[in-house]
Amino acid sequence: MRRAAIFGWGVVAPRSANIDEFAANLETADSWLAPFNGFGKDNFLVGQPKFEFAAYQKWIEERFPPSRFKQLTDKMDVTSLYAVGAFIQALDQNPGMETALRDLGTQAHVYVGTALGAVPTIYGTSIAYYHGQRRWNRFWAAPERNAPLRDYVAGNTEGVPVRDPKLARDIDEREELEDNWYAFWAERSEQLAEFLAQLRAIEGIAVEGAVESGKLRVIREKRRKIAQLHEQWGAPEPPWNLVSANVLWNIANTPSSQISMLGKITGFSFAPVAACSTFSVSLKLAIDAIDQGEAKLVVIGSADPPPHPMTVGAFYSARVLSADGELSKPLSGLKGTHVSGGAAIWIVGDLEWGLARGFKPLGLEPLSVGVSADADHIITPSKEGPRQAMQLALRAAETEAAAIGSWDLHATATPGDFQEVENLLTVIPKQVLVTARKGTFGHGMGVGGGWELTAQYLGYEKGHLFPTTLNESEIHSTIRELSQGFVFNRAVNFPSQPVGKLSMGVGGINACVISRPWDQAG
Repeated sequence: MRRAAIFGWGVVAPRSANIDEFAANLETADSWLAPFNGFGKDNFLVGQPKFEFAAYQKWIEERFPPSRFKQLTDKMDVTSLYAVGAFIQALDQNPGMETALRDLGTQAHVYVGTALGAVPTIYGTSIAYYHGQRRWNRFWAAPERNAPLRDYVAGNTEGVPVRDPKLARDIDEREELEDNWYAFWAERSEQLAEFLAQLRAIEGIAVEGAVESGKLRVIREKRRKIAQLHEQWGAPEPPWNLVSANVLWNIANTPSSQISMLGKITGFSFAPVAACSTFSVSLKLAIDAIDQGEAKLVVIGSADPPPHPMTVGAFYSARVLSADGELSKPLSGLKGTHVSGGAAIWIVGDLEWGLARGFKPLGLEPLSVGVSADADHIITPSKEGPRQAMQLALRAAETEAAAIGSWDLHATATPGDFQEVENLLTVIPKQVLVTARKGTFGHGMGVGGGWELTAQYLGYEKGHLFPTTLNESEIHSTIRELSQGFVFNRAVNFPSQPVGKLSMGVGGINACVISRPWDQAG
């Protein structure tokens, strides 16, 4: 089996604009979370990424025309920009990595996804569309453009299934009634039908002659005629014009695509999406591709949007979010987790191939990733699914459970923490030191596992398991009774044995990573 190594990494996280800040912040037992106040004043704590894309402008402008940086900032959701920034960081640990990725052709791959998607872009576009649709419907529903409405006003009310907004009991009901009212009458406007007929004729203009020059002529002609049409009618901007093309430029594979374009990486590029297990699943795919000889280097990782009312509200409605304004630590009060955003990107490579080119491995050696599905519940983990992932990973790593020296939990500060620790003890001995870090940087849906693995790997380089936010006295009583050993708010020596890390994703997707210190490598 070909061995894999990490040859580059980059991070965007709360309080950490780059991998160096991330490593320095891990040395303290502080939480990196801060008040959200995304609903006005509220009681949520979140992990807001520390990030300025301008830090990467020089790198981009040294390689691309000046317009490229502006294209990225104008068209890309910040979620993709996090991934780009972390990728550029990842090139720095080993000189020559950028050239190697480019020169490998189809033997350099990119597996980077976004578990939550480009929420800021989707939300902003949805709001613009909603207001545009209201203006549009209101315009064509106006009596002067709508003979059926004039009949209604004159007293012909038969067959009208919508309530007049004037009958609303309060302001909230009035807004809903207005939406239904304007939509109903706009659909019946003869003048709107005439407008759309004229628009169809314009849009039906076909390309003639040479395709390239003819295409440009058609585009210009359509724009001119459509502008004249709008001037003729005095209509507001059609709602379809208010849906930004950025929706298309920010789909799940966009972080991978932007990394492949900026790095000139021409091999297999796609977006693995496995909720909270995304990072570990992408690592498995990279290890497999390297072992099978399909790739020498693979850029992996995940990016999540910054905390947003849509994501914070969704987590809260799913009853997994803490909402009392205080830090909720894993394994303690079990009040819920905290939403975070950012990115984690690694460059995984064929060890022998990389060493031959002078590349230095970082952190630990990734041995295996075991993946399983609960096939049971959308959000509540089973016992058997995570256990299978752990056992698969141990077998693939040819490692006995008794040889494990440390373990990092998924632990979300919800009641599921108890089951996770209880389940862990059916596989791993009690004396294994366990870490739980979501009290530090919160829960990034796809990126959280990447931060946790990076913290584990950095800890090996520093010679210790970084402290967590947890005090010994805060352990929940039922978890304390399990007698598992935990890393609290003080660093402890890094074990010399292999280590494990479990992620459990929404949808029941489990991924377990087994790694070992390089000085234990055979």
